[in-house]
Amino acid sequence: MSDVLTQPLKFTDPRDLADLRTFATRARSIDDGAIRLQASGQVLAAYVCVLRPRLLGESTPTILGLRTMALADPADTDVTVPISAVLDRLARAGENDVELPLPPVTVTESWAGVGAPRAGWEAVGALPDSELRRSAEAGITEIAAIIPDKPGALIVNNARATVWGRELPGAGGLPLGAAFAALTLGFLADGEQQLYRAGRWFRLSGARGHVLARTGSGL
Repeated sequence: MSDVLTQPLKFTDPRDLADLRTFATRARSIDDGAIRLQASGQVLAAYVCVLRPRLLGESTPTILGLRTMALADPADTDVTVPISAVLDRLARAGENDVELPLPPVTVTESWAGVGAPRAGWEAVGALPDSELRRSAEAGITEIAAIIPDKPGALIVNNARATVWGRELPGAGGLPLGAAFAALTLGFLADGEQQLYRAGRWFRLSGARGHVLARTGSGL
């Protein structure tokens, strides 16, 4: 960990703080780790990690969730901080507050250094939210059936790698873990997600957020 000194992020609407709190809360329910806050100009990109390889050579894809929000004042910040610290600050925010004081301590996460492409995305098609939801729920059920009552970390990790690393049928190679991320982060409604690809990267984009998935072993 290291100390960081930076100005608070100022949003355009108090509802943006509420949206960020919901996003971070959902992410913490999956992995009580870190959140990357990348501000450029008047846009904040908030990244969280849903899945990642934890063992050398395993098949778990790297799956990130992304929400973007408007800032009232231009900012130039790129920090990775504990989700719990951000949620502590959001919990203290008043109903009309629009500022987020950044935690004073940053953390190092391997996934935070993995940057998805900013250009070169090619449209692949669209996937219905209902289909993604069904696939994710089926995967959750399958993992629950594989894992015994008192599993070790290795058994849990292997089960998740097997299921979430599998390709989603009819999605051009998109890992099933992307559907899990879209479901658990609350990105699915009753519409559809646009699917894009750039090399090893896939992107599911909808009105509520984006899922970024990198295939292949390793971070």
